[in-house]
Amino acid sequence: MASEEFSKYERARILGARALQISMDAPLLLKMKEEDMDKLNFDPLRLAEKEVEEGVLPISVNRPMPEKKEEKLKEVNIKDVSDEKKEKIEEKEIKEIAEEGEIMALATPEDEEEEPIVSEEIEE
Repeated sequence: MASEEFSKYERARILGARALQISMDAPLLLKMKEEDMDKLNFDPLRLAEKEVEEGVLPISVNRPMPEKKEEKLKEVNIKDVSDEKKEKIEEKEIKEIAEEGEIMALATPEDEEEEPIVSEEIEE
């Protein structure tokens, strides 16, 4: 498997694991001259990078795909939902958005007569 096929996270994990093996005196998978190793300063991470670039590591990455479900989704007609349920759904959505920090103050129908409270975000 060529190094272009790995994500940056997979590459980091592979390099780290192989560098640890090399630092614990695992045999190198590349035949390198002493002067080439001297250029790399005998650094296990650089040696692992060289092995990954050459494609000699017998490593495969398993990327499981999500399971496909065959069941049909339940269809809901908007007309079937009562007005009371619609209001509850809207209130729930507003509360979820507020919890995420996107809304600083919620206005209720009683608050409409008063001045709205405007909050300013603090810039760092």
